[in-house]
Amino acid sequence: MLAMARRPGPPSHVQLDEVSRAIIDQLKQDGRRSYAAIGKAIGLSEAAVRQRVQRLTDSGLVQIVALTDPLQVGLTRQAMVALRADGDLAALAATLADLPEVDYVVVTAGSFDVLVEVACENDDHLLRLLNGSIRTLPGVRETETFVYLGAHKRSSHRVSV
Repeated sequence: MLAMARRPGPPSHVQLDEVSRAIIDQLKQDGRRSYAAIGKAIGLSEAAVRQRVQRLTDSGLVQIVALTDPLQVGLTRQAMVALRADGDLAALAATLADLPEVDYVVVTAGSFDVLVEVACENDDHLLRLLNGSIRTLPGVRETETFVYLGAHKRSSHRVSV
């Protein structure tokens, strides 16, 4: 699967031409698609596609990763944990990102300072994570947990191009 990612730090604008967009579209459909198949679909040689993909991955714009279905690997309790915090939010986000149960961390504006998506084995595991790992971190003032009852869309790409 294809995950679009930006490196931390100030936002940078990358200009993508139609050829790069077409390659990315092919990879979104199937991240395992061969360079030859992509080339045939968009009218480029295998070598040209390989070079383009290498540039896209080297720049950090594109990551080609395998994503697992949490339910299929025994992580039946998923939740979004919203945090209100004091202090260095970037440091807090980095610490949260290191927790093995954490899939997604964003610093936000608005009612909450940080949002964290987690996947746990069950409710007991979620409670241990909240009480033993998240709520005890320096700067965490308050948490609110939104337990997922059902997922209706799970996308493999995070940024549309």
